[in-house]
Amino acid sequence: MDLMYKPHEFAKKLGVTVKTLQRWDISGKLPAKRTVSNYRYYTDDDLRRAQGLQPLETKKKIIVYCRVSSNNQKPELLNQIKAMEVFCTAKGLAIDEYVKEIGGGLNFKRKKFLNIVFSIIKGEIKTLIVAHKDRLCRFAFDFVEELATTYGCEIIVANQESLSPQQELVEDLMAIIHCFSCRLYGLRSYSADLKNQLQKTIDNPRHEDVYSKSKETQC
Repeated sequence: MDLMYKPHEFAKKLGVTVKTLQRWDISGKLPAKRTVSNYRYYTDDDLRRAQGLQPLETKKKIIVYCRVSSNNQKPELLNQIKAMEVFCTAKGLAIDEYVKEIGGGLNFKRKKFLNIVFSIIKGEIKTLIVAHKDRLCRFAFDFVEELATTYGCEIIVANQESLSPQQELVEDLMAIIHCFSCRLYGLRSYSADLKNQLQKTIDNPRHEDVYSKSKETQC
């Protein structure tokens, strides 16, 4: 824990005057911290900064992220957590936090998933551990891993196949098929409308000219 120094104590350590500290505080060169009573004070971190040293690195967390898709998979979530505890103990990893979430792997708006991504970007997570790649996200795992590496976070995948429920995979695949089926249906509807419009233009080009002029007048 950093020690607290009163301005005159801190000035003595640096070999400067209290007025110099006041100037640094006002200019923002070395802002002083303040108590609830508005008294100025400094810490060892301020001392390192004033001496041109980097502040000590904040301890980064080791996080385990566990996920299932739906509420009826809660028993599976508990099993996943227990399995990850065994895995981390065997690896000698001291876990700071277990993050549990219920949500589809295709959903990139999961609240806890996004919180982890933002924490990685802030440099707050040293290691992120998941049972299987699809526990973090069904697709784009390589992108998330590359992002994590950029910000100094390592992702460890336990690769335990038993922790990736087959039923969940089937549900995700069905969701993908449904999504593309809807898009295909919309594309067919659009193509049919376009074909009808083109046929009308071919059958009655003058009608199309009148229609176009009418639209131009409205514009």
